[in-house]
Order: sequence, then structure tokens, then C-alpha cells
Amino acid sequence: MIFALLVHDAPVGRHSSQAAYRFAHELLASGHALFRVFFFADGVHNSTRLNISQGNETDLPLLWSRLAAEHGVDLVSCVGSALRRGIIDPVQARQHGIDAASLREGFELSGLGQLVEASIRCDRIVVFGG
Repeated sequence: MIFALLVHDAPVGRHSSQAAYRFAHELLASGHALFRVFFFADGVHNSTRLNISQGNETDLPLLWSRLAAEHGVDLVSCVGSALRRGIIDPVQARQHGIDAASLREGFELSGLGQLVEASIRCDRIVVFGG
């Protein structure tokens, strides 16, 4: 089966982002395909490169980035949600006169059309948080 995930919550404070990552990892280990993970609302915090995990905390943004690199999973953060939360790519940084981007490698900013495409191309969309 081909899956897509929709992640609504930040990587800290709630457990749904961790559950989404574990689910993604198990999907791939079981031989299923993971077409895209779409991060929306506070879920876009999973795509920042500016987080610093403390002590024994899991660095979910790093894990998502590694998952994308190792398995070719498409990681998309909603551009509207990301901009409102200070997560920008190099293009947005230049457009707004900001000297650095905060989007982590392996992620891209895009609109809700990417979620619509996933709903058309995938057998299942699994929602985490919200």
C-alpha cells in the first residue's frame, strides 16, 4: 500500500509527532511505500533546523531528515503555517531580507496542493494530532 501522513503537532509537548515518525518507520520496514509526509499548523516545527534537543529528548526533526535521505520520502511543510512560525527556506529568506534560512535539509515548503496530490496518489492518509 502507498501511504501519506499528515502531522499537526510540534515535535515536543505532545506525542503525536513521535507516533507519526514511529509509524512511518514501521511502514517502511514492513515493505509499504510512504509517498509524502505533510506537516501542517504546529507540525511544521518538525522541519526547523534551529531546534536543540536536551538530554535524552529525541531530535525528531533530525530523524525525519534522515528518513527522507535514506528512503526518499517527500517531507513537505505547509508554507503558510511555516512562515507564520518563522520557518523559512532560502528563497523566502531572500524575499523577506532575512540573512538565514531555518528550514532543515530534506524538507520543502509548499502549499496545500501537495496534500491534495497525496490524497489522490495514495491508498491511505493517516492523520496525527490536530
